[in-house]
Amino acid sequence: MAIRVAINGFGRIGRPVFKRIIENHPDLEVVAINDLSDATTLAHLLKYDSIYGVYQKTVKAEGDYLVVDGQKFKVFSEKDPAKLPWKELKVDIVIESSGVFTDYEGAKKHLEAGAKKVIISAPSKNPEKIPEFVLGVNEDKFDPKYDIVDMGSCTTNCLAPVAKVLHENFKIVKGFMSTVHAYTNDQRVLDLAHRDLRRARAAGLNIIPTTTGAARAIGNVIPELKGKLDGIAFRVPVPTVSVLDLICEVEKKTTKEEVNYVLKKASQSERLKGILGVEDAPLVSSDYIGNSYSAVVDALSTMVIDNLVKVVAWYDNEWAYACRLAEFAEFVGKRL
Repeated sequence: MAIRVAINGFGRIGRPVFKRIIENHPDLEVVAINDLSDATTLAHLLKYDSIYGVYQKTVKAEGDYLVVDGQKFKVFSEKDPAKLPWKELKVDIVIESSGVFTDYEGAKKHLEAGAKKVIISAPSKNPEKIPEFVLGVNEDKFDPKYDIVDMGSCTTNCLAPVAKVLHENFKIVKGFMSTVHAYTNDQRVLDLAHRDLRRARAAGLNIIPTTTGAARAIGNVIPELKGKLDGIAFRVPVPTVSVLDLICEVEKKTTKEEVNYVLKKASQSERLKGILGVEDAPLVSSDYIGNSYSAVVDALSTMVIDNLVKVVAWYDNEWAYACRLAEFAEFVGKRL
């Protein structure tokens, strides 16, 4: 029997998750979409994407339904998740990708509406109540009793596999990470008020230093690294694909060749296959648009001085993260 999934929030994460599910996950069935936009608008945005191009399926709206290659998907426009008919629709898992209900009380509304599980597509605001999981890193700690979980951020999903491999092989003492990150909808197109005065500035015209919780949150998925990493983000004028720069002190002296070797070996392991990649070619950000790996190490950029290690990793912060969400939904669904 298919795992019944509802998507709450059909934006830059909700839409690629939808595409990934219907194309790659026959064990998942999308039974509903909830978004404050109408079905006609959602159909247009699903069909035509400024980054990924024209969706090669027939897409249209019919009343309150999104129709993709003849298959109908019910669309709701409900502000309060507690009022959604998840019980009647027998929803197993809600993918909470609106960016709004990232705290425990907000996400719990989906459970009150009748869903069995909720996966938040962002770091939770209540990590003491909501466990965080990154595929390839700590999904083995998942307990079916968890009703609400989160998958961290796209940056956490890039950082965690790299940090895991480095820590297992060299023991990370401490470090800093920077992410040179594509702009997102939590920035202004032109200068306009924002609670973060830097994000208030025009996204397409500036390099914008801002916060990222990815490094501090690493302790949620790799407890041994709690308090050992911190970091910053620089939002730049590209629409997707970001690059992580991790510099850390390790216990063991090493070399560039050894670091790249252990990363490449780990990338071929069963656990990290399809999640961690290593690239030897001199590529740039646009080459990674649509890449499904959580992290692709840029082997040419690895640097080492004794026990100081620098690793650079690329990630499509939209598509790769959406791929992991779909995979994690199936992982959770098979443990209901």
